[in-house]
Amino acid sequence: MNEGTVIALMRETVMTTLMLALPLLAVSLVVGLAVSLFQAVTQISEMTLTFVPKLLGIIAVLVILGPWMLHRLLSFTQWLFAMLPEMAH
Repeated sequence: MNEGTVIALMRETVMTTLMLALPLLAVSLVVGLAVSLFQAVTQISEMTLTFVPKLLGIIAVLVILGPWMLHRLLSFTQWLFAMLPEMAH
């Protein structure tokens, strides 16, 4: 296995991880900011008010983007298994 193979493997791994995590993190960030703004305006300081909307937002993203995420992960896994003979040398 040469340096080019290792770099390609690392690059594809990082890109796949970012592509799968980014939608979940973005929704969590947006919902968290909206809830924080709501709490600041109404002066409500309830901890569960932050947790439940984030959870619902993440579940919604998983339902909507779940098939795409699964397809992306399966494509990466197939690519990784196809690279095994090259990594063995």
